[in-house]
Amino acid sequence: MSPSPVAPGASPRRLWALAWPIILSNITVPLLGLVDTAVVGHLPDSRYLAAVTLGATLFGFLYWGFGFLRMGTTGLTSQAVGRENDSEVRNLLGQSLLLAAGIGALLILFSKPLITLGLWLLDGSEIATDLATEYARIRILSAPAVLANYAILGWFLGQQNSRVTLAILVLTNGVNIALDLLFVVGLGMTSDGVAWATVIADYTALAFGGWLVSRQLGLLGGRFLREHLWRITAYAELFQVNANLFVRTLGLLFAMAFFTSRGAVQGDTVLAANAVLLQFIMLTSYALDGFAHATEAITGHAVGRRRWDEFGRAVKSAALFSLATAAAASLAFALGGHLLIALLTDLPEVRATAGSYLPWMVAMPLIAVWSYLLDGVFIGATASREMRNSIFAGLIVYLPAWWLTQGLGNHGLWLAFLGFALVRSAVLTAYYLHYRRTRWHGRDRPACTTL
Repeated sequence: MSPSPVAPGASPRRLWALAWPIILSNITVPLLGLVDTAVVGHLPDSRYLAAVTLGATLFGFLYWGFGFLRMGTTGLTSQAVGRENDSEVRNLLGQSLLLAAGIGALLILFSKPLITLGLWLLDGSEIATDLATEYARIRILSAPAVLANYAILGWFLGQQNSRVTLAILVLTNGVNIALDLLFVVGLGMTSDGVAWATVIADYTALAFGGWLVSRQLGLLGGRFLREHLWRITAYAELFQVNANLFVRTLGLLFAMAFFTSRGAVQGDTVLAANAVLLQFIMLTSYALDGFAHATEAITGHAVGRRRWDEFGRAVKSAALFSLATAAAASLAFALGGHLLIALLTDLPEVRATAGSYLPWMVAMPLIAVWSYLLDGVFIGATASREMRNSIFAGLIVYLPAWWLTQGLGNHGLWLAFLGFALVRSAVLTAYYLHYRRTRWHGRDRPACTTL
C-alpha cells in the first residue's frame, strides 16, 4: 500500500490538511462563471449571455445529477485503503471509469431529446433557446470527460489525496478561462466559443488526471482483476451505493428547483432577491463541503480498518471545524448581510427585498451544517440509503410546509426551505446516534503500521 499523503490519525490538523485544498478548489468554480459572464456579457447582443446562462444552468443540473460517481468512489475507495486491499483500490477506479464512460456515451447518444427537454423546462426566449441549443450540443461532447474526472477525483480523495482535486480544478478552470478569452475576444466567436473552451478544458483535465492516475498506479501494489471489471455482478456494491446517491441528488435538485420556481411566481424582484441570498448559502457551502469531503476520506478509512476510535475522532474534528465555520457565516450575515447584498446587486428594490429576508440567512448555516457534516460521514461509511431517506423525510415536510404558509409569501417559502434543511439534519443525526450505539463501535482492530 502506498504511503498516505497525510499522517495517520483523525486529528484536527489532519482534517484541515485534507480540507484546505478542497476549499480552494471550490473557490475556483465561481471564478470561471464570472469570467464566462464577463466575456460574453461584453458582446454586442445580450442573447449570447442569455444562451450561455441557459446552457450552463442545464449542464449544472445534468452533471450534478451524476455527482454520485465522485461520492460513491470516495467512500468505497477509502474503505478499501483502510483494508489495505490494493487490488480493490485498482478495481474501483476501473469500475468507476467504465461506468463514467458508459453514462457519458449514453448522454451523447440521447443528447437531442435531453437538450430539447431541458431547455424547454428552463423556458428561455426563442432566440436565446436556439443559441443555447447550439451551445449545449457542443458542451455535451465533454460528458465522458466530466464524468471520468468525477471518478478520478473521488478515487484520489478516497486515498486522502485532496491536493489532486485542487490541481485538476485549477488546471481545468485556468485552461477554460484562457480559451474563453482566445475564442471570444481573440477570434470573435460567441457562445459557441465558450462551449468549445469548456469541452477542451474538460478533456485537458482528463488527460492530466490520467497521467496522475498512472503515477499512482505505479505506487500501488495488487493488480486489476479482469473478472471484477467485466462481470456485471462485481458492480453490485458500486451500483447500490450510487443508485441511492443518485436518488438523493435528484431530491436535492427538486428541492432547489421548486424553491426557485415558487419564488419566480412571486415576481422578478422576489426571484432576484432569492437568487442573491442563495449565493450566501453557496459561499458557506464552499467551506462546509471542504470539511465534509475530508471527513468522507477519513471516516471511510477508519471503517475499512475497523478503527472506531479514529472514526469518532474524525467526526469530532469535523464537527468542530464545521460548527465554527457555520457560526462565523451566521455572524457575518447578521452584521454585514446588507453590505454583501449591495456587493451583489445595484438594484434598490432587489436590495431592499433581499434585506427583509436576511434573518433566514442568519439561521440557515446553523441548521444546515449538520447535513453537510453527516453527508460526509455517511458517504465515508457508504451508508447512502440513509442519505436518500433524509431527503425523502425533508421533502415530506418541505412541500406541506410551503402549502400551509403561502399566506406568508416569500417568508413562508424560506420557512419551508429551512424546515427541509432542519429535517434532513435531524434525520441524519438520529441515524448517526443510532449507528454509533449499534454498528460503529466495539473493539478496535490493532492499528496498521504499513500505511
